[in-house]
Amino acid sequence: MRRTPWSRLLLVAVVTAAAAAAVLRIAESRGATLLPVPTVAWLVVLLIAAVVAVLAWTVRQYARGKRPEIDLIMAARTVVLATASAYTGALLTGWYAAQVLATLGDLQLAPRRDVAISAGVATVAALVLAVVGLVAERWCEVPPPDDDEGGAAAAPGSAA
Repeated sequence: MRRTPWSRLLLVAVVTAAAAAAVLRIAESRGATLLPVPTVAWLVVLLIAAVVAVLAWTVRQYARGKRPEIDLIMAARTVVLATASAYTGALLTGWYAAQVLATLGDLQLAPRRDVAISAGVATVAALVLAVVGLVAERWCEVPPPDDDEGGAAAAPGSAA
């Protein structure tokens, strides 16, 4: 399984932010009102990031030989969870960033400022989730097995 490129996550966040900003602009032009992001929303995102980090740390300890055994299914699920967290963090970063952008022109109004602040905090929490997902993917990498006989797994240019 290959690592998720950070550039792809950046693209996901930017495209999501652009699309969400357009949708929010249309919704507000039709009378909708943006509400502040609930505190529980970004707290849950940070909790998920912490769980992903702890699970990936366990896999990392095993890969480094500091843990005697590990459930291989749990390790595989941790890699999938890390990838899903990276993409989810990128999507949420775009969504919350669009809410911040939608309120930037009206920060002198207290309700709009509350939306901007809460969405800004949620944006940072979502960005943390994306970064933790990328780091967790890296932590879950297992080095390729050594090939003592110099067969197909030998490094290019090494003597057989």
